[in-house]
Amino acid sequence: MASSGLFFKDGKKRIDYILVYKKSSLQVEKRSTFEKNLRAEGLMLEREPAVTNSDIMFVKIHCPWETLCKYAERMNIRMPFRKKCYYTDWRSKTMGRLLKSWLPRNPMKLDKEALPDLEETDCYTAPFSRARIHHFTINNKDSFFSNSTRSRIVHHMLQRTKYEDGKSKMGINRLLNNGTYEAAFPPHEGSHKSRHPIKTHGAQNHRHLLYERWARWGMWYKYQPLDLIRRYFGEKIGLYFAWLGWYTGIQPPYFPVLFFFFFPWLMLSKICEANETIMCPMCERNCTLQKLNESCIYAKVTHLFDNGGTVFFAIFMAIWATVFLEFWKRRRAVLTYDWDLIDWEDEEEELRPQFEAKYSQVERVNPITGKPEPFQPFPDKLSRLMVSVSGIFFMISLVLTAVFAVVVYRLVAMEQFASFKWYFIKKYWQFATSGTGVCINFMIIMSLNVVYEKVAYLLTDLEHPRTESEWENSFALKMFLFQFVNLNSSIFYIAFFLGRFAGRPGKYNKLFNRWRLEECHPSGCLIDLCLQMGVIMVLKQMWNNFMELGYPLLQNWWSRRKMKRRGQSMEHKISLPQWEKDWNLQPMNLHGLMDEYLEMVLQFGFTTIFVAAFPLAPLLALLNNIIEIRLDAYKFVTQWRRPMPARATDIGIWYGILEGIGVLAVITNAFVIAITSDYIPRFVYAYKYGPCTDQGYRQEKCLKGYVNSSLSVFDLSELGMGYSGYCRYRDYRAPPWSSTPYEFTLQFWHVLAARLAFIIVFEHLVFGIKSFIAYLIPDMPKDLCDRMRREKYLVQEMMYEAELEHLQRERKKNGKQYHHEWP
Repeated sequence: MASSGLFFKDGKKRIDYILVYKKSSLQVEKRSTFEKNLRAEGLMLEREPAVTNSDIMFVKIHCPWETLCKYAERMNIRMPFRKKCYYTDWRSKTMGRLLKSWLPRNPMKLDKEALPDLEETDCYTAPFSRARIHHFTINNKDSFFSNSTRSRIVHHMLQRTKYEDGKSKMGINRLLNNGTYEAAFPPHEGSHKSRHPIKTHGAQNHRHLLYERWARWGMWYKYQPLDLIRRYFGEKIGLYFAWLGWYTGIQPPYFPVLFFFFFPWLMLSKICEANETIMCPMCERNCTLQKLNESCIYAKVTHLFDNGGTVFFAIFMAIWATVFLEFWKRRRAVLTYDWDLIDWEDEEEELRPQFEAKYSQVERVNPITGKPEPFQPFPDKLSRLMVSVSGIFFMISLVLTAVFAVVVYRLVAMEQFASFKWYFIKKYWQFATSGTGVCINFMIIMSLNVVYEKVAYLLTDLEHPRTESEWENSFALKMFLFQFVNLNSSIFYIAFFLGRFAGRPGKYNKLFNRWRLEECHPSGCLIDLCLQMGVIMVLKQMWNNFMELGYPLLQNWWSRRKMKRRGQSMEHKISLPQWEKDWNLQPMNLHGLMDEYLEMVLQFGFTTIFVAAFPLAPLLALLNNIIEIRLDAYKFVTQWRRPMPARATDIGIWYGILEGIGVLAVITNAFVIAITSDYIPRFVYAYKYGPCTDQGYRQEKCLKGYVNSSLSVFDLSELGMGYSGYCRYRDYRAPPWSSTPYEFTLQFWHVLAARLAFIIVFEHLVFGIKSFIAYLIPDMPKDLCDRMRREKYLVQEMMYEAELEHLQRERKKNGKQYHHEWP
């Protein structure tokens, strides 16, 4: 495929990589030595000055055929050599015909009409070998190695080329860190836009095709072209979009959400009764006595989330989390087979420059390479790890301090809103307190996230990880812990602590002997938990989407503005070569895909951990992910420089984090249903204290009188505020006229025992179902196992046949030559 402008001046040598440096840089000797060694390794280099900046110089790199073959063999890159053929039995053939006739066609199937050189290769592959080059199908040397493979080979050479005499003075990463080069990246294959429609003129290049069939917002309802994504960006980014698409597509919970959320609307008319019961004041000075029926709106909203279907929905979501992870393993196995990653293993990574500089005096023999390398002594490693762990606990304590500050605000604000001049605020002072508290908490969360990122950097660098992958895993784990605690600490407070230690009328507990602790609303604490989750989840997703798309757009706009200030016209900008256009784009962030995975993993926590309190979370996640896929696609294709096509076989540390969230979700939902919601108290009343305990459980009749049973009586004269008579409050305590006033009743202990029993039964039941499902679902499909074994057998057979044919041709050739030489 001839991409416009991506060749040397002679128009024949394809550009595989770009190096950028400043002429004013002082690292001339290192750069000269490095480039001289690159030429010695077989690469071809060409310099060209930038059009828009006289101080910038581009180094274009081309990898010739001989060098590609040498390093493809050295890197064990698998290349195609024979068309695949599968032999299936009559059952498989019959099922294949039925599925083919019944299932809809893939709307993202990329045919040759869109891009003529895009061929869907379905060939057997084997590690490339120059000695057996005749085995491989080489129709065209220019297209035999794909662009991503060529870039990966060049990057491999850049990482292992010396720039000074010394065993550790090598690698483009060190030259980027010390300012020798400003950037190093593979170029995009051309512009992502075209004046001509793709249907009539075809796609200009793979980038154009990705934009038209994947990155545009109008493609939101179509499948992702994963093979083309992998071909253009590499397996690591391809696996991310495969996982994101799988996470989005396998989300069936929004169907039961519609049932579990909207079905209770039919029962709302029966929730509120004409109840004139006087409730005890919920604040210290300015609260007035209110009637129970004034909280009817809160009771109706609470019923939408707190009903009999909540338990089944929580179980359903826990099972869904397991099914999602287990089937993702099967999906990953299929992808790794299709992408020739089954037998691929990570190459021995080079050491980080910081690690080498710190431990250059201590060496040991690497058991894998057999070469001496710097080594971190165990006492030093342990001490640095302890300091890092201490820093993590300090930051978590800072989060808890911020939550405590929000709690103090709520205690102060509820007194102020209760005496507010506006009648609406005064009437709904609890909603105003919760709403403003959530907004303040969200602003603190976003502010602390900036601090956490810098602290995580410092702590990870302090540990001195040996390789880049170790650094990424350590940094990702810290960022997840920080942000998870930051986002969910206030939610855990509302779910399990709000109103639990407030005391009772006449004997309230106070913070610092001044502020009375906050109580739950007469309709329960679940409405506060739902509000907290909804606001944080929606605002967090909106902020992430804005920053992911808005920040690169603003940065690229500012780059274009600076070009205009230098006197560059728009016509001149259009004529810029492709590598200079890429230089003006934003580089992929230093975290790589960490930010993308972190955002989705935190969202996965919202959809599973407290789903019993906020059943709309899966539906909101689905809508967000549909946008997220196209937003990330647009960002990768149009706003970022092309990243180095890296290889990977899985999503790394994130799978273990997802499994941990699934376990935590079961425990948390059990406690939410048992402690936060009113499901257990209603259940105990219906079976033990209701009017139809001997007639079977029927909610419409057996819960009659439940509200009165859940409210205790208090003598207002004991408050000393000039009130007389009795008021009611949420608790199970004896009335003031009993022999043991205000002591817990027998119903309280029955409810407590039922709550503990529910937690134990729920956890064991759900964990048992999850384990059974995980056992039933194999990690790899059976047909894939059969295909792998058959392919291994056929590859050996075909390699033998190809070798035999080659020997026969050589014998015939030698025989003819011998015959002509015979006198």
